[in-house]
Amino acid sequence: MAIEKVKTYFEQYQMADRIQEFDVSSATVELAAAALHCEPQRIAKTLSFMVDDHAVLVVAAGDAKIDNPKYKAQFGKKAKMLSPEEVETLVGHAVGGVCPFAVNEGVEVYLDVSLKRFETVFPACGSSNSAIELTIPELEEYSGYLKWVDVCKGYENML
Repeated sequence: MAIEKVKTYFEQYQMADRIQEFDVSSATVELAAAALHCEPQRIAKTLSFMVDDHAVLVVAAGDAKIDNPKYKAQFGKKAKMLSPEEVETLVGHAVGGVCPFAVNEGVEVYLDVSLKRFETVFPACGSSNSAIELTIPELEEYSGYLKWVDVCKGYENML
């Protein structure tokens, strides 16, 4: 199971005990926010795309939406989300638990600037009922991100 991969990943940093598992689903931004008793925008959702021949993950704030012109300017092509089957095969996590931790080799991770509004955010941990609270520097450190990008819209009025 993907959550076991994520727990093993965080064990090397003595952080596995920070992973929270819920009796309820946290598969969507709204469900995760309810399980965590936090604002939906603080959920760090991980969106999965195909760019050329590889999977790309964009971690964005819960209230952010992909801005197609910005995405195309960043990645050189129109945003094409992966199907649920492709996500599990290419990324290594199922939809609802996709996160930037313990992903398959070759998966590129980008962090969207929509997250920079918060001291801490809550990404999933490989299952549809898990999350971990991380500071932005911790997210940078443990996500293996390539760089910060600006590919979202809809959150600007919340700054």
